[in-house]
Amino acid sequence: MSNSVELRHPTSEDGYAVNQLVAANPPLDPNSIYCNLLQCSHFADTAIAAFKDGNMVGFVSGYVPPNAPHVLFVWQIVVDKAGRGLGLAKKLVKEQLASPACKEVTHIHTTITPDNDASWGLFRSLAKDLGAELNSGVYFEKDKHFGGVHDDEHLLEIGPIAR
Repeated sequence: MSNSVELRHPTSEDGYAVNQLVAANPPLDPNSIYCNLLQCSHFADTAIAAFKDGNMVGFVSGYVPPNAPHVLFVWQIVVDKAGRGLGLAKKLVKEQLASPACKEVTHIHTTITPDNDASWGLFRSLAKDLGAELNSGVYFEKDKHFGGVHDDEHLLEIGPIAR
């Protein structure tokens, strides 16, 4: 096995692989295969897939909200154990940010639960690399938005990004 990883925008044919990658890496929230197909087709310009030895080992999805063309919202990141230790999560987001669809982006937003130490560390490190501030606060509340069955989601805002 090599350490070489190919990064590219996904195609609809990658949707099922994304679904299986997320399912194999709990505790990520799974989406339907249909949702993953949309991520890999409708949102392909703001998504990046990572392949190692022909297998998908990482994926980041996101979008530029229609009412906020300066924001890249990072929807979900998954890195399989076969892709860990390579700094792949940060590479995926940086590649996503470098996409032509993100040329107007000055801020990155995402939501993270308070106990997701890996994601907090990733986005703190990313903010530092981008020379940008990181701010956060509760965005979706456990009781108000999730019926008490999911932890709060904090909105992280990174920016402005020096481009």
